[in-house]
Amino acid sequence: MFSERTLSGDLDAVRDAYAPGALVLDCQRDFQTLPPEHRDDLALLTDAITPHEYSAEWLPADAPQILHRLASGDLVVGTPGDGAVAWTTQTDPPVVFVKARVEGTPEAFADFLVAEALVEAGLDLPEQFLGFFRERYRDFDAAVDAAPATVYQLAAACLDAYRGVHTRAEFETWADDYPALYDAWTDAGDRLTGRLAGLSGEVARGETSFSDAAELACGAVKHDVDVPAPFAALDTLAYRRHGADYAVTWAEKVFEASDVDDS
Repeated sequence: MFSERTLSGDLDAVRDAYAPGALVLDCQRDFQTLPPEHRDDLALLTDAITPHEYSAEWLPADAPQILHRLASGDLVVGTPGDGAVAWTTQTDPPVVFVKARVEGTPEAFADFLVAEALVEAGLDLPEQFLGFFRERYRDFDAAVDAAPATVYQLAAACLDAYRGVHTRAEFETWADDYPALYDAWTDAGDRLTGRLAGLSGEVARGETSFSDAAELACGAVKHDVDVPAPFAALDTLAYRRHGADYAVTWAEKVFEASDVDDS
């Protein structure tokens, strides 16, 4: 199921700087919750496995099943929307999982995704949005007042933005120390610029849903690009400082002041 991925050059240096000792594992297939037999495979490679403790009391009654799994004793190391690379600090040492779907991703960008995961794990950022919102997830759900899948997508986007305002400060300093990864980061940002410029208009015309726009814009926060309103409010020092409370207030203002209908 797992094999250790060989790291070299910039990527190995990033691991040493941000998450020394972390394992980077190639996965034979994609997964979210590890079945018992593969959890045993992971246990052979790590010193300890301690699932995060998320409370079921944080969840609205109609929350998607994956959130109920997070609030159980299951070892959930990936959720829908995680992409080709995921990470967990539920193990000692932390583990970065490079999923099978990474095949076909340009090598430079795949390396950046691994580097990003190492930085997020090393900075001890929230692993899942339920751990970010905690008891305030019910308030976020009430503020959005949309279908559970939409609330889920927006919550995941908010976590992306929160991570982004932390990690971008690191990526901006990499030009000299990790030039290949810095180039991959800037190239990805350049590719987003045109799409972001027209995003507000696409939402207004109904060509892009609000939640899809949030996913794109919040995912772009980690890059040095201009994020359009209303998502620009999540690209701020205030959000970095106040986290989930700020995200709930943002959702309340956005959905009270507009006719957003994304259910």
